[in-house]
Amino acid sequence: MAVQGRVSRPSVSSLAHDVDSFEELGLAPELVEALAADGLEQPTSLQAEALPVIRRANNLFLAAGPGSGITVAWGAALLDRVEGEGDTPKVLVLAPSRDRADYLAQSMGRLADSAGHTVGALGSHWVMPERATMLFGTPADVLAAAKSSGINLKAVEAIVVDQASRIDTFEGMEATEAILEYMPKEAQRVVAAQPITAGVSKFLEGHVKRAVTIPGEDLSVVDAPKRGTVRFRIVTEPREEAVLEMVNHLLADDARHVLVFCRNEDRAADVGDLLTLHGFVAGAPGDASVPVWLGVDALAARAALDGHEGVKVVSCDAPADADELDRRHGTSDGGIVVILAREVAHLRATARAAGYTVVPFPPATSSGSAAVAEIQQQLRSALEAEDTAPYLLALEPLFEEHDPAEVAAAAVALLRKKMPPPPAPELPNTGAPAPAWAKLFFGVGERDGLSTGDLLGAITGEAGVPGTSVGRIDIKESHTLVEVHDEVARKVITALNGTTIRGRAVRADFDRPKRGTGGARKGPARR
Repeated sequence: MAVQGRVSRPSVSSLAHDVDSFEELGLAPELVEALAADGLEQPTSLQAEALPVIRRANNLFLAAGPGSGITVAWGAALLDRVEGEGDTPKVLVLAPSRDRADYLAQSMGRLADSAGHTVGALGSHWVMPERATMLFGTPADVLAAAKSSGINLKAVEAIVVDQASRIDTFEGMEATEAILEYMPKEAQRVVAAQPITAGVSKFLEGHVKRAVTIPGEDLSVVDAPKRGTVRFRIVTEPREEAVLEMVNHLLADDARHVLVFCRNEDRAADVGDLLTLHGFVAGAPGDASVPVWLGVDALAARAALDGHEGVKVVSCDAPADADELDRRHGTSDGGIVVILAREVAHLRATARAAGYTVVPFPPATSSGSAAVAEIQQQLRSALEAEDTAPYLLALEPLFEEHDPAEVAAAAVALLRKKMPPPPAPELPNTGAPAPAWAKLFFGVGERDGLSTGDLLGAITGEAGVPGTSVGRIDIKESHTLVEVHDEVARKVITALNGTTIRGRAVRADFDRPKRGTGGARKGPARR
C-alpha cells in the first residue's frame, strides 16, 4: 500500500554506524583509496545500506537527497560493479539540469579514473562524452541523442535517475520513460528522490520493479518526540566563509565557545586554516584555552563538553542522518547548520525524524506595514504548505551569482506584478450623488513593461490624489486607459504629462473630447 505518494516495496534494515570503512563494504582497494584521498573514510548510514544492494545489481529506490552522501552511494558502487571496456556508456545518469549533470560528472571524475573508467556529460564541455563509461545528461538531451543515434545505449548496465522529483516537477517523467526503450530491459535501475512526487511514485510502480527502498522508513512522515529547534543558513561554496561569519556572530553575542562540526578531517583542516587566518584560534573540543572547537566525531565531542557552559554548535555540512543530527545538536540550544540549497529537503526530513524543528537563520523581522505583513504571511503559508525543494534546486545557479535574499526579493517583485491590485473601497452610502468619472489616455503600455502598480503609484505620487480617486486601469499594448474622478482629471493630466515611467516619456490627455459633465460616466468602477 502506498502512503502519501510513497511506494511500498521491500526494505533493508539499517546498518547504523557499525561500518567503519568502505573496505568493509567490499569496494575495490583503488576506490577505497580514492575516497580516502577526498577525506571520505567512514560511510554514512545511507552509503552503508545502499552500496551492497547496488553492487548486487538490484533495483533500488533511494528516498534521500543531497547531504546524505547519496552521490557516493550509487557512484562508487556502480563504478565498482561495471566493467570499463568498450566505447559506449555502461552507466547512464539522468540529471534535472545540464549544470547538475556537469557537476556530477566532475564529482565522479577522480573516483572513476581510479577504477579505470571515464566520465562525460551531454550539453557541456566534454570531449566525446558518448564514449564515456559513465554518461551524465538531462532526460531531454539523452533522449534527443538516442533518437539521432548520437549515443548507443544498448550496452547500458545501469541507469540512475538523480533528483527525480525535480525532473518530474519541471519536465515530467515522459522523457525518462522513453529513454528506457533504448536500453536493455534487464539494466539495473536506481532512482533517487526527496520528496516523492506523484509522478515519481507512478514511475517507480511502472518501471522499477522489485526495488529495494532505502531508508526503509519514510523520514518525510516520521514524527519523533520534539527535542528542540535547529536553525539553518543557505550558502554557496566554499562553506568555510559562512562558518567564519557564524563563528564571529556567535562569539560577539554570548557564546563562550563555538563547536564547529565537519564531516571529515580535510574539511575541519580547511575551516581551521581560515579561522586562524582571521585571528580565531581553534582547537580540539573541550580545550578551554581557545574559543573555537573543531569536531568530526560527534560522540567524542559530546563527551568533551562535560562541565562546559555557553557552547554554541555550528555544522559545516548537513548531518548525514537523524542520529548524526541529534548527536551534534542535542548538546546545546540547537545551533546552526550551514547547507547548500539542494540539501534543504534532506535536512528537513532528517530533522523531523530526529525530533527537531528547522527554521532559517536569522529569524525574519516583522514590519509595521500591512502590505509587507501580507506578503510575509503568504510566504509563510507557502513555506509550510508547498514543496519548495525542486524550486530551491532550480534557483541554485542564481545563488552562485546573487545573494539568496536578493533572489527571493526579485521573486516577490515578480509575484506582486502579477497579483491584481486590491479593490477600491466601497463608498459609504451618504445620500450624496456618486462622483463622475473621466477616462484618461496615457502613452505608455504593456510593451514598455508597465504594471498597474507603476501607473497607480505615479498618479497618486505625482498628482497627489488619493487612490480612491482612481478607478479602472486598462493596460493595452502601446497605451493605457485610466478612469479617475472628474474633479481631479485635469490635475492628473498636468502632473503626469512629460514625466517618465519605465524609461518612457508619458503623454497624458483625455481619452476623448470632454463635453462638460456629459462626457463623464456615472458610478464607481473597479480597479
